Amino acid sequence: MFGRQGAVWYAKRLAANDTLASGGHQAGPYIPREFLFELLPDLNRPEQKNPDVHFQLYIDSHISEFSHRNIRAVWYNNKLHGGTRNETRLTGFSGGGSALLDPDNTGALAVFAYYRPDEDAPFECHVWVCDDEVQSDLFEERLGPVEPGEYVIWRPGMAALQGDLFSAQVAPHGSCWLTREQIPDDWLVKFPTGREIVQKTIELRPATATDVDTRLLRRRDCEYEMFRSVEQEFYRDRVTGGFGNMDDFISLANTVLQSRKSRSGKSLEYHTIEILTEEGFRQDQDFAWNVEIDGKRPDFLFPSLEAYNDSSFPSNKLTMLAAKTTCKDRWRQIRDEVDRDRIPLLYLLTLQEGVSKNQMAQMQEAGVQLVVPSALHKSYPAAVRESLQTLDTFITSLR
Repeated sequence: MFGRQGAVWYAKRLAANDTLASGGHQAGPYIPREFLFELLPDLNRPEQKNPDVHFQLYIDSHISEFSHRNIRAVWYNNKLHGGTRNETRLTGFSGGGSALLDPDNTGALAVFAYYRPDEDAPFECHVWVCDDEVQSDLFEERLGPVEPGEYVIWRPGMAALQGDLFSAQVAPHGSCWLTREQIPDDWLVKFPTGREIVQKTIELRPATATDVDTRLLRRRDCEYEMFRSVEQEFYRDRVTGGFGNMDDFISLANTVLQSRKSRSGKSLEYHTIEILTEEGFRQDQDFAWNVEIDGKRPDFLFPSLEAYNDSSFPSNKLTMLAAKTTCKDRWRQIRDEVDRDRIPLLYLLTLQEGVSKNQMAQMQEAGVQLVVPSALHKSYPAAVRESLQTLDTFITSLR
């Protein structure tokens, strides 16, 4: 019923500020104002301070006494009344028993399906909180990648692809959204590779006067915007020309989603290669990327595969870095990518917005050190921030 026309899906990775991981008193999933105003028009009452609307919400993935609640959607709008806050959230989950507020679900993919069973029925919402990356992958096969700090809105139906690809985009001055004239001609013949888009991103966001942490996040934002602009122009004629049958539609939709997933999967690695190079590290001499070790391929190995395989090379001069946009479950995947006698401490670069104290303790016990760009540290619970490294301090330690 949730995959039919009329339903609307909203998917996001739960941040520490959504769950109880941050220790805040206003825990509850953040939902964009414009999206909630569309679903719940009565919420859009700017003349009233903190207006709210109630609706029924069911967490289908975790059946318990907390899985059905009469939820409050609230617009904290005191910025319009002399304050500073202006955001919409869902509250009323009755504490940490809810899967949506469980600190250990920080970083999990949560999918909200909003719908009305019929025109006269009340509005309701069904939610699935993914327990692992297998479940996340199943949803992302349909929705495309859902990255930390971003969200995806999907409306089932044949018109969804056109609406998603060709919604109005107004590029502000200085943005990375490329017009058709700015896109290289060969990119409109053959879709560019992830490396090519990253290289173009660097032209617009050079290394001058920026620290590595800021550089990484600015380039990631720029690259994503550029990718979507190229995607829109590349597929425009095929989409606006219409589809002869459902098979043609599904084929193009799958092509688009696979392209997005491919970009997302390697983007962080590509940006890390560029930053290491800019900081004076030479590939195949000072670092190795994606080399094979006993059937596994760690993302980055320092200084080289030859040094790793040389038993006389000091272990304390070997380093491994994994680059994963999310780390909730993926940190476990890197534990056996190298010989732990040779490299007992593993570094993991991530863009996830927070982990729980329990998740951090598990990583530390397993010998995994999180590397997080400095601007994201504020999204982590205060109790774990001192255990984080920045990308800058990691690179400094390599030197």
